[in-house]
Amino acid sequence: MKQYLRNYLTKLYEMYSFRFLPRWLVLLFDLAVIFFTFYTAYAIRLNFQLESLNVDKETPQAIFVTLVYLASFQWYRSYSGIIRHTGLNDAYRIFQATATAFVILFIIGLIARSGLITVPWTNSFAALLIHFLLSYFILMGFRIVVKTVFSRLIRSPREHRQNVIIYGAGSAGIITRNALVSDPRTKYDIIAFADDNPNKANKMIEGVPVMLPLEVLNVDFIRKNEVGMLIIALQKIEPVRKAEIIELAIEYGLEVKDIPPIESWINGQLNSTQLREVRIEQLLEREQISLDKDHIIKEVFGKIIMVTGAAGSIGSEIVRQLLSYQPSRLLMVDQAESALFDLMFDLNANKEHKKHVSLAYPIIADVNDFVRMKRLFELYKPEIVFHASAYKHVPLMEENPYEAILVNIFGTKTVADLSLEYGVRKFVMVSTDKAVNPTNVMGATKRIAEIYTQSLSNDSTHFITTRFGNVLGSSGSVIPIFRKQIEQGGPITLTHKDIIRYFMTIPEACNLVLEAGVMGNGGEILVFDMGKPVKIYDLAKKMIRLSGFEPEKDIKIVETGLRPGEKLFEELLTAHENTIPTHHPKILRARIQKLDKSITDQFIQEMQLLLKDGTDMDLVMKMKDFLPEYISSNSKYVKLDK
Repeated sequence: MKQYLRNYLTKLYEMYSFRFLPRWLVLLFDLAVIFFTFYTAYAIRLNFQLESLNVDKETPQAIFVTLVYLASFQWYRSYSGIIRHTGLNDAYRIFQATATAFVILFIIGLIARSGLITVPWTNSFAALLIHFLLSYFILMGFRIVVKTVFSRLIRSPREHRQNVIIYGAGSAGIITRNALVSDPRTKYDIIAFADDNPNKANKMIEGVPVMLPLEVLNVDFIRKNEVGMLIIALQKIEPVRKAEIIELAIEYGLEVKDIPPIESWINGQLNSTQLREVRIEQLLEREQISLDKDHIIKEVFGKIIMVTGAAGSIGSEIVRQLLSYQPSRLLMVDQAESALFDLMFDLNANKEHKKHVSLAYPIIADVNDFVRMKRLFELYKPEIVFHASAYKHVPLMEENPYEAILVNIFGTKTVADLSLEYGVRKFVMVSTDKAVNPTNVMGATKRIAEIYTQSLSNDSTHFITTRFGNVLGSSGSVIPIFRKQIEQGGPITLTHKDIIRYFMTIPEACNLVLEAGVMGNGGEILVFDMGKPVKIYDLAKKMIRLSGFEPEKDIKIVETGLRPGEKLFEELLTAHENTIPTHHPKILRARIQKLDKSITDQFIQEMQLLLKDGTDMDLVMKMKDFLPEYISSNSKYVKLDK
């Protein structure tokens, strides 16, 4: 019967949920409350000795009081709120209206006592005060009851709701709780706040207990209260601490969500639909990198800067960061038309970048096209070049060594030679850890590009190489691949359970590229501190759990075998290199062995000739002759090493 009644009322709500009471009807109801509570106030004043109540005498008084309240309601528009969505602002507006009317009536009463005017009521200030309090209580009580009834009608049945812990008992946590509670369609029950501040522990907020994280994030509490979700509601939290909390939550099988930054809230208000799934990137984030911004501004402000590969993952982030330092021109060079268009669209859509977007020049050009690139250098005369253009997908380049050599070696050579010819002050090349002891074509081409650019460095043009590992979210990263596989229900495929990689976020990597570019003196390789390496198999399991599934049970993890050219471990230094510190704790300078420039030039000339009529095997063999450390792994080129 109870369920039938609920279903019936729910259907009624769905039929009329888009209809609202007209304002005039709400106003009439409020005035009726004011009118009839006036009699109640007098009854209370007379201790309910109703025989002493003179209705004929009190009615003119009730009408006059109601008219004063009507004027106040009109002034504050206290009747304009939607009753089912009554909030603190509505409560305050009603209080203003009723309090103002009471004060006006009180002042009129004082004047009447002096004999200056005559009013149609007895001089009972107590009755006026009782009437004011009683009116406010009934007006607000009615609205709260209506709101509660509506909320109960459309709220999910108890068995369909989820018990939630909110991490953070500050203002953001309270706003999050209110957003969930005020949304009648919410399916969450807030059972506790978790907060690191011991001064808040064992207290209550809106009837919800505040506890220390370890008191709620444990097996006993989670099982006893059937907790299913943790919501992180902190705007400022150290990435390391956030990662610890997320790790602890997914260890106990909790779904984890967080709230967006305040600037992303709709009209300054948080909505329950804005809760976001925690992404694996947040588990891998490290502490904020501190940059010498004054030094970067000094180097970049008002300068003409070229970024090649500007539409790629790294190039586009370098563009975004450079714009904030206001160069005089930012030349965004890329051959990918659609990707460059998307970048310009994003820059125009971003409030921060939009004010500087006029400084950005999108240029469609191929770094291998010497004539086109020469014209660009001649026309714009860039002062700093960030060279991020490259082919980087290992398996694809293993099958297409010609293209890898053409872009990664000779594309770099074109831009580097023109930088030297046109007096560019700094040329910053974005390299990779796969260039260290390369086991694949891509890594070998990047290492040769490193060697070539180092050989060009002189007093007028400083050639600097930056070397780092995988970046989260870049094209080709395992994370977007795993995410798509999870969305499709699995399985997740990885090449080997023991494979380990270094990871860094794209903004973090680009921050360091800018810093390295500023500090470099030319001819050096700057290596980034990548933190601790991550086991890809563990990464896959965490992504599955973050998506609310159980590894191997809901979504399988399948090994497919190492791909051509792939190795289990990546390195940032060769056996012949070590590092020396720089002024930045995250950037190290590699001690490197430089090749004689004549040897490098001879190799480049021979490779150019070989590109015309050599086979893939010939091209790879030539690179192996030049790079003794290039030993192929799981590739058809392994036989060349024998």
